[in-house]
Amino acid sequence: MPLASPTVRAPSSAAPGVPPLEPRRAITGFYDALHRALGPQKWWPAETPFEVIVGAILTQNTTWKNVERAIANLRGADLLDPARLARVRLPRLERLVRPSGYYRQKARKLKAFLRFLDAEFGGSLDCMFRLPTAVLREKLLSVHGIGPETADSILLYAGNHPIFVIDAYARRVLSRHALVGARVNYDDAQALFHQHLPREAQLFNQYHALLVETGKRWCRAREARCEECPLGRFLERAP
Repeated sequence: MPLASPTVRAPSSAAPGVPPLEPRRAITGFYDALHRALGPQKWWPAETPFEVIVGAILTQNTTWKNVERAIANLRGADLLDPARLARVRLPRLERLVRPSGYYRQKARKLKAFLRFLDAEFGGSLDCMFRLPTAVLREKLLSVHGIGPETADSILLYAGNHPIFVIDAYARRVLSRHALVGARVNYDDAQALFHQHLPREAQLFNQYHALLVETGKRWCRAREARCEECPLGRFLERAP
């Protein structure tokens, strides 16, 4: 059963004439509407948990198409394995991940994660993911280059831990529907999902993927196509 509802105030940046939604009804209603319209998303696109982790680190500040090119390079070099990637020298790794942008920083972030995995878990992802969610999250956040969104992506999509990922798409949808302010912090946005939904990894996986697709198709940064969006009807409520 969902936990008790948090107190959420409508942000001052909400669109004029858009009254606040009741949070629990909004969070469950959004999911139902998007799931009916879009169906299963089958995200994250990867062949192994380690590939998910690599993708989660490389996708920072770039598009997924660029990440796919970098991952294709690593796959072509037979390096989508923690032990093999750990042995690669940094200059070569930089060349391989260059399509993802900020390639020097991202190569170092990958190396930092691999050092962490080896030091803490003997290089075993299975051992790593056996830790409780909260404990592992704190450990991941201590690794250079891993922030909350990346840590939670690793936990959810690679480790099947029940934690909701907050990204730019989720923030945009929530703020445009007056559920949060445009500058809401990560934990408060995440709490909307944790406190109003069952803590189930499969549900969180599908919901986050639906929000990503919504942000790409309709709730775009520079253009909101509300009349086409399955969530458009939530903007037409009466005060």
